[in-house]
Amino acid sequence: MVLPHNLCAHLQNAFRARHQKVVVDHSTQNLGILSILLRSGFISNLVRGTITAPEPEQFETAGDAQRRIWANLKYRDDRPVLNHMELISKPSKRVFMDVSELRLICSGRRAQTVKPLGMGEIAVVRTKDREHEWLEAREALQLRLPGEVICRAR
Repeated sequence: MVLPHNLCAHLQNAFRARHQKVVVDHSTQNLGILSILLRSGFISNLVRGTITAPEPEQFETAGDAQRRIWANLKYRDDRPVLNHMELISKPSKRVFMDVSELRLICSGRRAQTVKPLGMGEIAVVRTKDREHEWLEAREALQLRLPGEVICRAR
């Protein structure tokens, strides 16, 4: 399993290098985190494709090793929309939060070792619910689903 820090570093480096698109391995984890970034407005588009091109038709026929997710990065006034993305839950120290702790970080107070979310900042939560496995912290709070806080982006 690919760890989420790989995606965080890959996205930050692509934004710093002013790339228009970034290509990441296809996995449910990467797709879940990127779809949250898309809904939150940090990236502009997601397309499934292969190593060579973002074409959904080729994605269906390609093998697992060839499948990729293509994300169009978003810039405003020639500055990247995603300034910083960091891991909260690490392999050596997992950070699980119940609904009351999620409420604390969403409302501007510290919970465990996690700083509160600022304006325009999101946290990605992985829940045990199969229907809502990857959620933003505020969505998890609305649905009253506890989970592991994976990363944050601003």
